[in-house]
Amino acid sequence: MNSSRTASQHADPEVATKNLASISPFFIVKDLQTSITHYIERFGFQLDFQGPPDDVYYGRVSRDGIGIMLKTILPDVLPCPNHTRHEWARWDAYIYTLDPDTLFDEFKQRGASFVKELSFIDDGLWGFEVTDADGYVLAFFQVRKE
Repeated sequence: MNSSRTASQHADPEVATKNLASISPFFIVKDLQTSITHYIERFGFQLDFQGPPDDVYYGRVSRDGIGIMLKTILPDVLPCPNHTRHEWARWDAYIYTLDPDTLFDEFKQRGASFVKELSFIDDGLWGFEVTDADGYVLAFFQVRKE
């Protein structure tokens, strides 16, 4: 083995891509507690943490292996969902689900606000879109033939 070669030169690209386990978008929110409550009550998430203890301004909620970070900054730094800047860029998070039909029914019972109800939300994507307390749009979908 040539010790002058870097680790990346030895890495098998297929193995390297399987090292990633999750991603957590980081949303700026207007009111942290309102946002956390919305994710828990409307989407069935759980609170993983919030902090720091002496001045709580960020937190993480999760469900089924996916997480979302939430953070308040300053009163004049407001949420900025994609669709408010670019109408055609409507999703802030794109979440693959194994059973969008069941999840849609659950969210409907929880009183979630739907941007698009259960349907083909785009070419070959069966699912739905919801909005959170700050206007961020989350698409829950699975690939399906029309």
